[in-house]
Amino acid sequence: MDICELILSDHHEQRRMFAMLDDVAKEDTKTLGALWKRLSTMLEVHAQAEEELFYPELLKLGERLHDDAEVEETEDAIGDHNDIRDGILAAQDAEVGSEAWWKGVNDAREANDEHMGEEEHEGLKEFREHVDLETRHRIGVAFAAYEAEHVDGVPIVDKDPEEYVRDNS
Repeated sequence: MDICELILSDHHEQRRMFAMLDDVAKEDTKTLGALWKRLSTMLEVHAQAEEELFYPELLKLGERLHDDAEVEETEDAIGDHNDIRDGILAAQDAEVGSEAWWKGVNDAREANDEHMGEEEHEGLKEFREHVDLETRHRIGVAFAAYEAEHVDGVPIVDKDPEEYVRDNS
């Protein structure tokens, strides 16, 4: 249960869920609302699990490698998570299927797409290259447990990226 594989699997599911929203008839607000509830909860919990379990370890990796890139990647990731959260909150404040709702959904999607691409090509790549499988497994088990324990969601709270790095370095 490699943390890198779990994160990639979640990313695939997130892409799939956004594609499902595209496929639903725009007037079927019941289905849109149900799918968005599941997806937005998944996005919230995934981001929080990364912030609790993955990014602190990525910062430690940067310290071991004497590389500041992990600090920049982490600050950027926390900023991306905030943008995703902001889109989720905007959609929550709007009527499902309305123009404002779709704007919130699409803002979350765009921020998430950017975040996943960067994470997959930077942090996850570095983690696979420099962190042993036993450690990746230990973090993966904790990550899976976190997501299972919070299946109903977590509070949506933006974080200051620089403060996050200070608190987790």
